[in-house]
Amino acid sequence: MIIEKVIGNIDDFTEQQLGTYHIERIYIENESLAKRMHLVETDHGREVRVRLAQGEHLHVGDILVQEEGNLVVVDVLSEDVLTIMPRSIHEMGEIAHALGNRHLPAQFVDETMIVQFDYLVENLLKEAGIPFKRENRYLKEAFRHIGHSHDE
Repeated sequence: MIIEKVIGNIDDFTEQQLGTYHIERIYIENESLAKRMHLVETDHGREVRVRLAQGEHLHVGDILVQEEGNLVVVDVLSEDVLTIMPRSIHEMGEIAHALGNRHLPAQFVDETMIVQFDYLVENLLKEAGIPFKRENRYLKEAFRHIGHSHDE
């Protein structure tokens, strides 16, 4: 099966609407959400090829197939992350500056900063006394590296 277009997202369905479907899932790594091409297998063993248009990518909950009584939906595997909980704007500035120098992408959820696990960052946080926890977490968006040059 080849998929070239996302049909929609389960977030747009009500609980009642979802209850009328059997949900078949494809599980991919968080960082793979940013890719437009995939060869995956559903949790029911069906092979699915995804080939999206340039500039498009997958999101958690995207519906790839909608058949009578069945949906094929994108989901992610949990990520090994550091969830950083700075106590002040000063601590947030310090850690953001240090992580920015490492070009490490981050996500922000409520009052926390989430980065992929890195033992050097873990050591930095311990030394700075900034509260954090290492955990496996499901993230709806891919970590994105923002490219730039130091030449200008």
